[in-house]
Amino acid sequence: MPPSRVPRTLLWLERIGQFLCVTVAALVLPGPLIAGWAAPLLLAAAAYYALWARYLFGGRTTALLFERWWIVPIPLAVFPVAVFLSAAAWLSNPWLAVSAIVLAAGHLPASALRARADRMRG
Repeated sequence: MPPSRVPRTLLWLERIGQFLCVTVAALVLPGPLIAGWAAPLLLAAAAYYALWARYLFGGRTTALLFERWWIVPIPLAVFPVAVFLSAAAWLSNPWLAVSAIVLAAGHLPASALRARADRMRG
């Protein structure tokens, strides 16, 4: 089976979202901190790093990149978006929220397509 074909639109949204999340977070001053959002941010970041550890120590198979975790499909795509959305809420930064939504619009469907292609190959 040929490798997954991700539409260029999704690839561009994914790359633009990645660029915006990093750039906006570094350049835009935060608003008042909303303390309640620090916990979801930390939990999502911890889950993301734990899933990378699962991949690294679990044999580094492609399937581990896309394997469901608990009820979360494609968790290595979902958790970074959750981190940036939580950071946007925590920092009262609507521009970071827009950046995270752009990231989600590209990264989530692109990762789902890659995961589906990987399952069909395996």
